[in-house]
Amino acid sequence: MKDHYYSHNPSSESEERKIKTVLRGNKLVFTTDRGVFSKGEVDFGTQTLLDAFEWPEADGEILDVGCGYGPIGLALAAEKERDVWMVDVNQRALALAKRNAKDNQINNVTIQESDLLDSVEKQDFSAIVTNPPIRAGKKVVHELFKQTFNHLVPGGELWVVIQKKQGAPSAKERLEEIFESVETVKKNKGYYILRAKK
Repeated sequence: MKDHYYSHNPSSESEERKIKTVLRGNKLVFTTDRGVFSKGEVDFGTQTLLDAFEWPEADGEILDVGCGYGPIGLALAAEKERDVWMVDVNQRALALAKRNAKDNQINNVTIQESDLLDSVEKQDFSAIVTNPPIRAGKKVVHELFKQTFNHLVPGGELWVVIQKKQGAPSAKERLEEIFESVETVKKNKGYYILRAKK
């Protein structure tokens, strides 16, 4: 089977490149590579999620699940002096995220390996954000939703971007089974931004 961005150790040959972008008003430069999600540019779904995201009222740290080379977590960490945790299963992506944090002089991040939230012991995040690993399949994505609930403070929020054709309606239904309230914050070119509140 050809590996993809949800692989632990991508076997595709490395071919690094740099991309410059502006996220939430901050200029950022990212090194990307083969074997990580959206290596050529910050994908439209991620940009849509970042455009829609609102900082939670509850105090507490933020968690970016499936951080890839770091666009979501680093964009948020660059905006506020609030600690952001970033996790991914992909070793290449994690190495890039750490390098991108350093290159952009972003110090308020903790970057660690985790398959979904299996290795995350902290359970008091005020918000969790994710562009979930769709290629891993619906079962994995729905398990991610279930796990996030236990890692949020009461009133904490899960922010998800997902395309309609990749299961946004069923994702919303699954979230409604788990969370107190779920709303579609934004729709843009087939992408749904869902916010689920504990």
